Formats: sequence, structure tokens, C-alpha cells
Amino acid sequence: MTSDIHTLLFGYFPYIAVAVLVVGSIMRFNTDQFAWRSGSSQLLRRKQLRWGSNLFHVGILIIFLGHLFGLLVPIEVYDFLGIGHTFKQLFAMTLGGIAGLMALVGATLLLNRRLTDPRIRRQTQWADLAILVLLYVQLLLGMLTIPFSAQHLDGAMMVVFMEWAQGILTFQDGLGQMIVPAPLVFKIHLTLGLLIFLVFPFTRLVHAISAPVWFLGRTGYQIVRSRHPKGRRGTATRTARPMS
Repeated sequence: MTSDIHTLLFGYFPYIAVAVLVVGSIMRFNTDQFAWRSGSSQLLRRKQLRWGSNLFHVGILIIFLGHLFGLLVPIEVYDFLGIGHTFKQLFAMTLGGIAGLMALVGATLLLNRRLTDPRIRRQTQWADLAILVLLYVQLLLGMLTIPFSAQHLDGAMMVVFMEWAQGILTFQDGLGQMIVPAPLVFKIHLTLGLLIFLVFPFTRLVHAISAPVWFLGRTGYQIVRSRHPKGRRGTATRTARPMS
């Protein structure tokens, strides 16, 4: 990658992605609140959905929180607490590896369910499948970074990414050049992560925001229409959690 590409991808693109995420999510909430949920297919192949959804969501949540605290907590805090760079690196690799494996297994089950069941595939929107594939690729890339991280147990590369992420929040200059020494797999992983931020408001991923906003306490109903031979009328059932 050239210097200009690094500046574009890791100096300017983060601000574009975050701006679209924030503004787009607010606009979607204001104009289309009922779309703040994942499409329902919970009545089909429920056991596979339960295992896949639970593994995927728990794994993703751990990964998200790990990245959030790992990148944005100032290094001085870890130094003050006596947490060495090597320990932090090993802890991140171990926890991230376990969570990544959980999320990958869950995503595999969800993808298999959506691609191999004709009924589910018919009601699956292209955007739903595309974002699931995008997350799957991102999880694979994340797992591929572990062997590279193992070659830098001194935490030097980890500190570079921490300074880069915190520099984005504080609007520092020259951040794109900080990523130049990083292995290519990290650069692709980081770019794809920013791309996910960019498309976040336009996909089913917004249901992740709906949970802390009002999702768990909502009183809406889901209309389920029966395919009974006698043509019985559909019934309304409460929805209490995200559906995949």
C-alpha cells in the first residue's frame, strides 16, 4: 500500500465510517423504527437457530467489548494497574480466540440454515445474507491475526493500534502512517471493520443498538400466518429478543 492509500484508509475513512454510522442510525430510528430488528425466521429450524444465534451473539459481544476496552483504554491505565504488555497480548489472543471460534461456529450454523433451507432462503433478503457473509469473513480475518500477534508478544504492535484508535478519537494528524508497519492481514481486518461501521445503519445490524434503546422492553407484536390446510387465520405473538 502507498502512503496516500494508508492516509485515506486509516486517516480519513474512520471518520467517514463513524459519521455515517451515527447519522445513519439516528435517521433510520427517526424514519423507520419498525425496521430496527432482524428478519423473523425463528419458527423454522429452531434448534439450529438457537445454537447458532447464541454462539454468534455471545462471541460477537465478547469480541466487541474486548476491542472497545483493548483499544480505547489508555496504555497508562494498564501501566498503573501493573498489567504488562505481554500479559495483555496473551490475554487478548486467548479470549479473542475463544470468542472468535464461538462466533464462527455460530455464524456457520446461521449461514447453513439460511442457505440450505428453501423456506428460509426465500424470505432472506440479499442485504441480510451479505452482512452475515461480511461478518463471517471479518471473523476469519480476526482469527488469522492471532498467529501474527504471537510473533509480537512484547505488545509493540498492540500499542500501535491502541495509539491509532485513541488518536482517531482525539483528531490527531498522521494517523494513517502509523499503520504502515502492520502486517497486511491487520490492515484488511481493520478496513473491513470500518466498512462494517459504514454499512451498519442500512442493515439488520441496527438491532444491536435497539437492545439498549428499547428493544428488550418493547410491546410490539409479530404476525405469524399459518399455512394450515384449512386456512386458519394468523395469530399475533410477542417478540422478546432479536431474531436471526
